[in-house]
Amino acid sequence: MTARTYGTTLPGLPKEPLPGKLIVIEGADGSGRTTEVALLKAWLEVEGHAVVDTGLRRSTLVSAEIDRAKQGHTLAASTLALLYAADFADQLENKMIPALWAGTTVLADRYVYTLMARAIARGASREYARELYSFALRPDLVIFLDARTEILLHRSIGKYGSLDYWESGMDLSLSRDLFESFFLYQDRLKREFEWMTTEYDFHRVDANRFPEQVHLDVQKLVAPLYGKASPAPSAPAPKMGNPLNRGRRRAASG
Repeated sequence: MTARTYGTTLPGLPKEPLPGKLIVIEGADGSGRTTEVALLKAWLEVEGHAVVDTGLRRSTLVSAEIDRAKQGHTLAASTLALLYAADFADQLENKMIPALWAGTTVLADRYVYTLMARAIARGASREYARELYSFALRPDLVIFLDARTEILLHRSIGKYGSLDYWESGMDLSLSRDLFESFFLYQDRLKREFEWMTTEYDFHRVDANRFPEQVHLDVQKLVAPLYGKASPAPSAPAPKMGNPLNRGRRRAASG
């Protein structure tokens, strides 16, 4: 990948291309990101590529502090945004860039786009969000798993047994009702992802389907990065009932 950022130049980052590839899987909570990252990692490794995965709140610097700070449900929006920016910067410097230098594929289970959308939904301007994360590397490919809010709701409840306070936007006082707040907050995030689709070159994939069907479409997007033809279409997925019920039974979505 070409070592380019969205604006701010990282100290010590060379201008020549990095040997590895950065692939981002984006989408709301419950869209199936974590499942897809696992499937994609397994497929790429079988194809002979070294792969590391990363995601939000995984740095050794501030991830534990973010979790502790969120427990009180009293974080200011600006503080939350800066904590996540520090978490991302730590991972970028100490995990992503070294892996890319080594020729490894980095799979990101969400990237700065989710962080930007969350910050804007909580009152930040788009200009502020762009500037805050302008040091991020430009990925080789961004795949956005697009799922209806009703699907996200059922999958989240099926996986966790309840809705998350922060993923439902309860800190924004949109509604006293958790379910209504969830829908209102997800609508805000969707609006932000809409304008990012063009600006940051998202490749949208219908995530309202079974994981196997989603994964085939993702493979078709990823294969050309490695000079491979897109995988041949597989046989139609068998009828296995409502995907909502399946997601509830298996809790397979990320």
